[in-house]
Amino acid sequence: MKVPLTWDREPLFEKLGNMKFSEMESMANEIRNYIVEIVSSGNGHLAPNLGTVELTLALYKVFPPDKNTVIWDTGHQSYTHKILTGRARSMGTIRKFGGISGYPSIHESEYDKFGVGHAATSIAAALGIEKAHSTKDMNGEVIAIIGDGAMTSGLAFEALNQVKPLSSKIKIVLNDNGMSISPSVGQLSNVILNRLRTAKTYRILDSKLRDFLRKNDLDWVSEKVKSSLKKLFLFDNFFEDFGIKYIGPIDGHDVKMLVRAFESLKEIEGPVVVHVLTQKGKGLSYAEKNPTKFHSVSMIDSKSGISLEIKKGVYSYSEIFGKVLSIIANEDNRIVGITAAMEDGTGLKYFHAKHPDKFFDLGITEELCTTFAAGAAAQGLKPVIAIYSTFLQRAFDQVIHDVALQDLDVIFAIDRAGLVGEDGPTHHGVFDIAYMNLIPNMKLVAPSSISELSSMMKSVIGRIKGPLAIRYPKSSEFMDIMDVLSAPPLDNPFSWEKILDGKDGTILAVGSMVKIAVEASKKLESMGIHVGVYNCRSVKPLDMKTLNVIAMSPRIWTLEEGTVMGGFGSSVLLKAPTLRSKTEVIGIEDSFVEHGTRNELLEFAGLSAQKVTERIISNLKAEVREG
Repeated sequence: MKVPLTWDREPLFEKLGNMKFSEMESMANEIRNYIVEIVSSGNGHLAPNLGTVELTLALYKVFPPDKNTVIWDTGHQSYTHKILTGRARSMGTIRKFGGISGYPSIHESEYDKFGVGHAATSIAAALGIEKAHSTKDMNGEVIAIIGDGAMTSGLAFEALNQVKPLSSKIKIVLNDNGMSISPSVGQLSNVILNRLRTAKTYRILDSKLRDFLRKNDLDWVSEKVKSSLKKLFLFDNFFEDFGIKYIGPIDGHDVKMLVRAFESLKEIEGPVVVHVLTQKGKGLSYAEKNPTKFHSVSMIDSKSGISLEIKKGVYSYSEIFGKVLSIIANEDNRIVGITAAMEDGTGLKYFHAKHPDKFFDLGITEELCTTFAAGAAAQGLKPVIAIYSTFLQRAFDQVIHDVALQDLDVIFAIDRAGLVGEDGPTHHGVFDIAYMNLIPNMKLVAPSSISELSSMMKSVIGRIKGPLAIRYPKSSEFMDIMDVLSAPPLDNPFSWEKILDGKDGTILAVGSMVKIAVEASKKLESMGIHVGVYNCRSVKPLDMKTLNVIAMSPRIWTLEEGTVMGGFGSSVLLKAPTLRSKTEVIGIEDSFVEHGTRNELLEFAGLSAQKVTERIISNLKAEVREG
């Protein structure tokens, strides 16, 4: 994976100051081709990064990142930023174990001013950074680049609401491609931004009004009077109602126009929004036609976009979740499906296709989704919220206050639970057992296979009273799909299942760790050590009847793909304190796990079958020495 010869020094942004527009356009093509090569041969975010190439080049020509603070919202649009700031030759390692992150990280580069991964943090962070700069007499602009999808989040609105009261001068670049991962939803994108996208007359009349005031020596007119005059002749502008100057819309792929727009920011003292229109997947026909599919990819043919990893008969937990939910809703008209801008990722596209009137995508608003579900449940509906584990963290208060406190019938489908691989620490779902475990009235279950997910859903959705969460990993399995979809409900989703007997000890495994436990048990058996395995599908409530039987085992290991702090193992020790002397808790220790393949990370975290085997042998040897 060779870096273009013209990139003869790093950081590359230092070359931009003297570049002609034609040279910048050539560099844009080189960067775009390089990103396609990198992502297609490994994995990463393709379409969003192809859409921000010219934007980044123009921005860094006018506002070099060594003299200004630039914050990239969400971060999956920042590959050009990484290439320009000294990491061009490291891009082949992106998202690989030990390589650079797929997102900006303050631990990785001096030019990554704020770590991101979750949407809508940029404006809030920019306000805080700007305030810190003012106390230190630091110069340079503070610039936040936020996507229109992220603008639907409450945090973005909260930050916009404080720009004027804080006397902020931040510059906001709104990267508007009409998308988050799926197409953006809601009034902001569908009406307000769409009106601005098409309003050339707004820019013309706004400019003429300012010229009129200046030519007639009316610059002294107060901002309130100016605002009133504009509202008299022009339509309301969403951003200017917040006290933020608006420029745009600008063609996000016209380098010359972008540079001129950004240069105009230097003449404006106060806060400004530059509205930039970009095309997700720009320059790559198949990504332009289907930006949702090519938002994030793994191993594709760079020319055609065809996946090189397609395996017939392989389905993900997310796909089966969506299909099974559709089947359940066929029989129960109380079921509604809710997601936070993740229709495709969570598998709810299957539900949406079959039950469009029962599907609700509320944008990047996890808190809203949760309280919306609570309201629906309070009136007798049976809402199912599908949200990635890492994103559900943002709705923690609503889960407690609006759902659990009222003991409402809300199902949380916690997708991407556990280690999710190359997305890294911002996206790992390792805390959900702990944060759901501590909430009164909450029930938490974890299937050990995709088939068990199907059975578990049929046994709890619409049948169990009160809030309940189902956690499942980012994983796929080979299966007969008809067998899985027709799998019967579990007799008791809160009972544990014995998988293997073992006279030397017992592993209590949760969800994805059941297969690991079985594999470890077989490795131990080949060494003459017999360790039993239980599928502890119910994390809360614990199956105390079965646990009391297991208590007779000479040695116990709890095994979970989640943090050991407050997790399943902690619950076992809390509920059965007599087991403390002979129980070892195995899970993710009190630290953040970096990025890599899921298998690499399981090995790193001590959760692979080999590592679990070694841990058990070590424990047994220590026990012999102590004896």
